[in-house]
Amino acid sequence: MKFPFRLLLTALAAFSAGCATQPPAPTAVAPVATASAARPAPLLLISIDAFRADYIDRGLTPTLAMLAKNGVHADAMQPSFPSLTFPNHYTLVTGLYPDHHGIVNNTMFDPQLGKFTLGNREAVSDGRWWAEATPIWETAEAHGLHTATMFWPGSEADIHGKHPDDWKPYDGAVTPIQRVDQVLAWLDLPAEQRPGFLTLYFDAVDHAGHDHGPDSPEVDQALRDTDAALAHLVEGLRQRGLYDGINLIVLADHGMAGVPLENNVLIEKLIPLNAVHTVSLGILAGFNPKPGHDFAAIERKLEQPQQHMRCWDKTRIPARFHYGSNPRVPQLVCLADTGWRITTADYQTQHKGHISTGDHGYDNADPRMRALFVAHGPAFQAGLRYPEFPNVDVYPLMTHLLGIPTVANDGDYDAVKGMLKPAAQ
Repeated sequence: MKFPFRLLLTALAAFSAGCATQPPAPTAVAPVATASAARPAPLLLISIDAFRADYIDRGLTPTLAMLAKNGVHADAMQPSFPSLTFPNHYTLVTGLYPDHHGIVNNTMFDPQLGKFTLGNREAVSDGRWWAEATPIWETAEAHGLHTATMFWPGSEADIHGKHPDDWKPYDGAVTPIQRVDQVLAWLDLPAEQRPGFLTLYFDAVDHAGHDHGPDSPEVDQALRDTDAALAHLVEGLRQRGLYDGINLIVLADHGMAGVPLENNVLIEKLIPLNAVHTVSLGILAGFNPKPGHDFAAIERKLEQPQQHMRCWDKTRIPARFHYGSNPRVPQLVCLADTGWRITTADYQTQHKGHISTGDHGYDNADPRMRALFVAHGPAFQAGLRYPEFPNVDVYPLMTHLLGIPTVANDGDYDAVKGMLKPAAQ
């Protein structure tokens, strides 16, 4: 089929300091470019969870370095706030800030839906949590493309009653090579079933960073192992004659920072925990009012300058974070300084020996939170080093490559179109 004109949407710029952000609205129309009149080149979106932008400089990922040298390599990609896994993976496929797509943290509370945590498979697969946005696979399918996702956060939920055409429930025991083999198997399907948009997710680098810190030998080994899986993918694409005809985007959701075990803000020393509903602890802590207690007094205390953290009522979160308007954002939010965690003495005792010495979720302007971005394929320029950009811009780039309309989003296609060969812009 011949694809229609795409809708180019830009982020809202009118945010006043201390005010909650508002969802975006459409502003302009621009034409699309496709690989042929019948079908665009397939697009494979690959996430290496917690691959900090500077990890590529360690010289441990030769396949990734080859793709970067022969394609586009951004100096870095800035994650959205908070720099956490689920919020940013959903941002990448919707183009919306977490405050706008509703996955505002890895741990959330919703009055109607209850508690959301990464380990709660019932919540993770409940499409109602994700329904404030439309992921790209839903739009692609509505415009005639088959889609397939390998463990992408959100893809195992029935969002608006739909899944990708092919998808797998997350299973951490599936090795990186096995994940690649599944993607290659999808690409081996008959033409009428073959996906035009696919995702692939690797998490070994993130696990090693949490368990051992970003500068550990374990992270270095995870980088090698993940790069070996990328090499397996490249070889598989070459064997199928697809390597020169598929667009690859390899990126990360966020970076990683070291967190010494002793760097703890013990929140119970500052406020009585029995006077609040604690939604989350960790790098980004959240608290809601509890009836019968003076929550305003608690806010006044914590919004004063604190050691190793900053706290805000959700209506006073700095505008640059684009965060605070969604009902799922707790009333009081506390952000740890990079290298610190917000916790309790009980939690530290109960989890002794299992405390992360590397973490993320910090201020997304911190260089340690910067994420990888590499792109390679027929649509992309070769040997181009690109300036840093925010990850909301990936979505309109992908819709352009696929020749499908965008849904209202916070991204800016004009900020990333310079990555493309002139004929593909």
